[in-house]
Amino acid sequence: MSPIRTAIIGLSISAPNNWARHAHLPYLLSPEGKAKFQIVALCNSSVDAAQHAIDFFQLSPETRAYGDPEALAADPDVQLVVCATRADKHYETILPSVRRGKDAYVEWPLAQNAALAGELAALAREKGKEGRTMVGLQGWYAPAVVKVRELVRSGRVGKVLSSEVRGAGGTNDRAMMPPALKYFADRKVGGNPFTIGFGHLFDFVQSALGEVQVLHSRLQLQRPDVKIRDPSTGLIVETIRSDVPDLMFVTGSLQASEYVASGATLHFRCRRGQPFKGEDPLVWSVNGEKGEIRLRASGGMSIGAGAHGQPITIEIHDFDTDEVQNVEWSWQGREELDVSARMVGALYEAFAAGDLTKYPTFDHASKRHDQLDEMLSHFSAP
Repeated sequence: MSPIRTAIIGLSISAPNNWARHAHLPYLLSPEGKAKFQIVALCNSSVDAAQHAIDFFQLSPETRAYGDPEALAADPDVQLVVCATRADKHYETILPSVRRGKDAYVEWPLAQNAALAGELAALAREKGKEGRTMVGLQGWYAPAVVKVRELVRSGRVGKVLSSEVRGAGGTNDRAMMPPALKYFADRKVGGNPFTIGFGHLFDFVQSALGEVQVLHSRLQLQRPDVKIRDPSTGLIVETIRSDVPDLMFVTGSLQASEYVASGATLHFRCRRGQPFKGEDPLVWSVNGEKGEIRLRASGGMSIGAGAHGQPITIEIHDFDTDEVQNVEWSWQGREELDVSARMVGALYEAFAAGDLTKYPTFDHASKRHDQLDEMLSHFSAP
């Protein structure tokens, strides 16, 4: 099969933490990626910016440069459009391509709010393309998450009776942010510690345990005044007012299944910033009839990204023997890549294979947006 002809929106040479650069491009330029995908176009803020990126990353000289999403969408040679811009640009930059019936891969969150995410999902269905859309919820392929899912579905601990998730993160510090993340304090942008940090966690836990109906949530903004610190000098350059919650308590009921008991409870407690000193920033337990699974991640709660590069421990407490056993997990290939690129690469591989049960579509993302929006509907910033 010929490689899928792919365009990327938002591959930047100027932003040091550009996600397309660090998580998408390494896979797409790997032998495995090139066998299935071919980068044929880039779209940035201008044609010059796109051309500079083509040159900088040493892409094929035949790669076309665009400065307008409409012009990119009109390119008949492009099959798949990948959108890796800031969250508030997702909707406007991918919309022309979805209208044209292109395949689409958009980073999470799909759009800056649930209404616009729903519009994109509905348009993709209208164009008959829902199955050819994907959203960057790569936590599905985090090896530790995969292992928990396998343990649950194997019946190793019996049916799940409850699960508890305790996380800290979203930003490195509870009170400060760098200038590059200043927009994290502005809810209307759509990309922030709640939608990104908590949103990814909320999704990959459900990928392992099944869907949850949110019964109750309590969101709080503990530190509305956020200090902006220049990382080069360590100095506070300004203080801004946030309207994004930094503490989330969410309790729901898991859908009953062959491996989850009726009425099983799922509970989250997540907060922005550091955990208690000496504690792991992510502790996830799954309590079953015959035993309990516990995952501890030392690098942060974002184990669908770089935090998976730090030690992660999975243990099982067997109730019959009263013994605790360590459970090994491993990467399944692509180990020459950064950990984030390995998981993003797994999404690309699933998309190329075409199995809709193996990757999150726009409809899936819209459902997650609705769940988060329901939580936010009961929250008001001080």
